[in-house]
Amino acid sequence: MIKRIIIDVIIPSQEPVDTIFLQLYSHYCLKRSIKSAEKSDILEQQLIIIISIGKEVRLLSQKKNRQTTSEEIQWTSRSYSAIIVLIAGISLLCLGALLSISLGAADIHLRTVWDAIFHFQPTETSHQIIHDLRLPRTAAAALVGALLAVSGAIMQGMTRNPLAEPSIMGVTSGSAFAVSLAFAFFPGLSAMGLVLWSFAGAGLGASTVMGIGMFSRGGLTPVKLALAGTAVTYFFTGISTAIAIRFDVAQDISFWYAGGVAGVKWSGVQLLLLAGAVGLTLAFIIARSVTVLSLGDELAKGLGQYTSAVKLVGMLVVVILTGAAVSIAGTIAFIGLIIPHITRFLVGVDYRWIIPCSAVLGAVLLVFADIAARLVNAPFETPVGALTSLIGVPFFFYLARRERRGL
Repeated sequence: MIKRIIIDVIIPSQEPVDTIFLQLYSHYCLKRSIKSAEKSDILEQQLIIIISIGKEVRLLSQKKNRQTTSEEIQWTSRSYSAIIVLIAGISLLCLGALLSISLGAADIHLRTVWDAIFHFQPTETSHQIIHDLRLPRTAAAALVGALLAVSGAIMQGMTRNPLAEPSIMGVTSGSAFAVSLAFAFFPGLSAMGLVLWSFAGAGLGASTVMGIGMFSRGGLTPVKLALAGTAVTYFFTGISTAIAIRFDVAQDISFWYAGGVAGVKWSGVQLLLLAGAVGLTLAFIIARSVTVLSLGDELAKGLGQYTSAVKLVGMLVVVILTGAAVSIAGTIAFIGLIIPHITRFLVGVDYRWIIPCSAVLGAVLLVFADIAARLVNAPFETPVGALTSLIGVPFFFYLARRERRGL
């Protein structure tokens, strides 16, 4: 039955069917009691991935010990959709950047913004505001949104958990906990030092949640990981609050838990660019492997994937991206939850497209959220993390309700 379904899907697209792959996939589905075949959303996702990686499957069956590094992405309707999403997203990002620079406590005309960027005059007050305050703030918002969105996409692909996200899985709170330790015991630490502490905390949070989930009865399930992440988040938050009260650094810590990009300097933008370049490069390298891994560990191993190595690199990517974002902007939640789901709906399940599209859409979301944070209670600023939570919490409840059978 499973073979018949696969053949019916692949033959119309004129893709040859590989016998070995069909046997592997049939064995994989039968081992899962075929109940998953009745879950149309899971089966549809798996079949779409089969079509998108059909070329790689044939090469694996013919040349098992040779790696293919120069395969072209098959141009399907989903590929064209991804191109449209990228173009539209970049256009929205440019519009949001212009609005972010011009709007604020003192509104600045777009012509002045143009002159400040391309004909900077140090003696002009408006030019100084744009160059020293609003440009780095806008750049930081775009970079932080992109890093958090890609981090969430990688986590969801590796764990096959639709609820996975840095703030839900304890990564963000672990990073903020490490930053609070740095404030308490190492005052006057440099920006690079804070980033390193943030990396360490992100790794601590991720390993704690994954460890709890792996040793729980019944193994890793989406809801169990979410519950473990929530528990670890509250644990780290409680310790951070105690440290803040004991060492009188509550005012500094409150910024990190509120989340925001106000006051970010060019040095912070440079750190984000450096961490983003490293993390996104690694993410693009493992994108194809994450696509296969999202089918399940057994099938990925049957196709020759080194799942442990992919997961290790993936967690390194999450630590780098989340650690950098939290060290600069604090804990901004739910971007890594919302954006990957929207991206998969628009461009499909190929992570070679999900990663760049998630980066662009994440940047768009946080830039516009930062604009709203300035305008919703002007002239005072609302924490941008509160605005993202207004969108993310209902979305999280929706996903948790859909995955309630995984308890």
